[in-house]
Amino acid sequence: MSAKILCPTDGTDHSMVGVTKAAELARLTGRPLRFCVVNIAHGGVKGPTISHWTPDQVREILDLALTKARGDGVADVDAIELIAREPGPAIVAYADQEGFDQIVMGTGDKQGLKRLVLGSVAASVAGTAHCSVLVARAG
Repeated sequence: MSAKILCPTDGTDHSMVGVTKAAELARLTGRPLRFCVVNIAHGGVKGPTISHWTPDQVREILDLALTKARGDGVADVDAIELIAREPGPAIVAYADQEGFDQIVMGTGDKQGLKRLVLGSVAASVAGTAHCSVLVARAG
């Protein structure tokens, strides 16, 4: 397995903290970096599957991350869209399938009932990933 970094992002401020940390780690270590967006699939049981983001929105999110990483001096960087119903398991499965040895992601400041109800993608990934997970906190 070659050493490479996966960084999920959704374009939010807290995910950009992860983008910044992933770019810094990739630049310092010379490891390849791949960004991913998990485009949540809604519906599909008895009707059409509808993606949370349009293709243009996905491209905008990924372009933001790619521009940041390249601006920070990362040479080996690319990006991909994943389509899934749940982001945490999709990130972990993709990282395992593609042989990533590190996941770097940002997390927000959810607390109390909001965290209990919404959960945390970062916590899900950190708890189930086969590899190291660096969680960068915003704020």
